Amino acid sequence: MSFAVFTDSCSNLPGSLLQHFGIRVLPCSYTVDGKQIIYGGDIEAFDAHTYYELLRQGKRVTTSLLNTQVFLDHFRPALEQGLDVVYVGLSAGISGTYQAACIAAAELRDEFPERTVCPVDSMGAGFGTGLLACRAAELRDEGRSAAEATAVLEQEVQNLCEFFTVSDLMFLHRTGRVQAAAALVGTVLNLKPILRGDEEGHIVTCEKVRGRARAIANLAARYETRAVHPELQRVAITHGDCPEDAQALAERIRAIAEPKELIVCPHEPFTGAHVGPGMLGLFFFGSGRA
Repeated sequence: MSFAVFTDSCSNLPGSLLQHFGIRVLPCSYTVDGKQIIYGGDIEAFDAHTYYELLRQGKRVTTSLLNTQVFLDHFRPALEQGLDVVYVGLSAGISGTYQAACIAAAELRDEFPERTVCPVDSMGAGFGTGLLACRAAELRDEGRSAAEATAVLEQEVQNLCEFFTVSDLMFLHRTGRVQAAAALVGTVLNLKPILRGDEEGHIVTCEKVRGRARAIANLAARYETRAVHPELQRVAITHGDCPEDAQALAERIRAIAEPKELIVCPHEPFTGAHVGPGMLGLFFFGSGRA
């Protein structure tokens, strides 16, 4: 093993994949009504129904950034073992975590000049970050160096497609994604935004459709037109406690082009707090991000 692959618990990965690839997770925390909850990163162990039910009830969830010291504490033991480090993290366009990782990497390069420490900005969130972390592990297992793997990942980031829709626009309003009036009008008119991660890692609206069924069809259509060699891909669908909608989207995806692996699971709690119950997301590699 030439390098250790790190990600954080925003990456939405199931424990089976974390174990299979030997991916190391930096745990993140969130707070509900003053109670801090540390989430280790295994989405299979996450009680999504209870979490999203709390959001439905109006509970406010706050999330905490990983600071530089956390990265130092996790990266240093790997470097002391003679391993290089590749960290794949949440988009710098929506979080300061990646910047904290870069500060830690610079310090550790001075401390371990013979080692390589490479933070990678996924320009994504949730399983988008997870897909890239899995790709990093695959490159490691192919014998690539940390620097070589990082160069490949930075190219593949440009083709990471992340499309999602939400059920309630008011959650996006709370985080400043839409104005209150737009959220209210959208709710009254049953408008469902189709959102994506743009070329700078920010969340943007790319279309609005009326009704949930059309939103699901729109996500599937984007897979049909954008996915490149899906038979060789790991594709993910995540949901904010709406498993029936996730399965409906999965059926459409399989009918269009069966991917090598299709994972359907709940959406992680950190960006989940911003998009709310009913979020439905699709993650794959395509030709460009849009």
